[in-house]
Amino acid sequence: MKFAVSKIKNMTLFSRLLLCFLLISSHIFSQKEQKSFQVVPLGVKGGIDEKNLSAYLIAPANTKDFICLDAGTVNAGIEKAIENKVFKVSTSEVLRQYIKGYLISHAHLDHVSGLIINSPADSSKTVYATNKCMEMMENHYFNDQTWANFGDEGPGFPLKKYHFQTLKLAEEISLTNTNMTVKAFPLSHVNPFESTAFLIKNENDYVLYLGDTGPDEVEKSNNLRDLWTAIAPLVKAKQLKGIFIEVSFPNEQPDQFLFGHLTPNYLMKELHVLEDLAGKGSLNSFKVIITHLKPPAKNIAKIKEQLKSQNDLGLKIIYPKQGKKFDL
Repeated sequence: MKFAVSKIKNMTLFSRLLLCFLLISSHIFSQKEQKSFQVVPLGVKGGIDEKNLSAYLIAPANTKDFICLDAGTVNAGIEKAIENKVFKVSTSEVLRQYIKGYLISHAHLDHVSGLIINSPADSSKTVYATNKCMEMMENHYFNDQTWANFGDEGPGFPLKKYHFQTLKLAEEISLTNTNMTVKAFPLSHVNPFESTAFLIKNENDYVLYLGDTGPDEVEKSNNLRDLWTAIAPLVKAKQLKGIFIEVSFPNEQPDQFLFGHLTPNYLMKELHVLEDLAGKGSLNSFKVIITHLKPPAKNIAKIKEQLKSQNDLGLKIIYPKQGKKFDL
């Protein structure tokens, strides 16, 4: 009888311990899997398809407060996202209500054409860019000649639909009508021409988006190393949820024909610099989102093969698809 009672007590204790273990494990798992950002790619390529050029919507998880990172393709990308049931409203409502503003890395047409073409149908919001990028957009696009001036600065008659906000490098500012902030860093895109990286913050988590950039070695620049130095503490603290970075050409592309872009070889060289700064093993399972893949299809396939074979850091490499949402 005593043995039976003791056995029941032991079983009860075991059950309690098992329940506690399951609850703790569930809590840890939910913390680990908790997402900070949602991303909807509107365009993922570096050319030549005008329906699929660089543009990524990003918002805090469980909100509709999106900022568009570059805007090469907008309308066609929204339509694709609606087809994929990411959005259950009209294209116009996503454009006018969900997109709260635009962060433009540089003024090349494959990064701004969607913004320009859709401006007559858009609602009032803010366009953010560095001084040189904003000058190009005002002087060459929204200048009342090439296109109506939908901004509140620049030549001609400003229609004041868009507020043109110039970003100061390394200064954190709030992104209007969202809970996110941004800090801009310079990139070299055929030195001395510039592009921009955007460090976006939501609460205590971050995402880094790079516009077009060449490697420091080819660009004769320290811009990427300076950027890696700035974000290394966030990588080490596991606050950086991912890096969007371009790879435009396969390794066979000669340096003189990179035109301010990266190959798999140069991407891995640069990320090794980041790992050296953040600590050995810090990039294992880290999410790297590859952008700006340039056709033809055989080159894109080659880039993917080369990245797979050269991935000695254990990166989790993501190839975004137009109109397919993912979380970070």
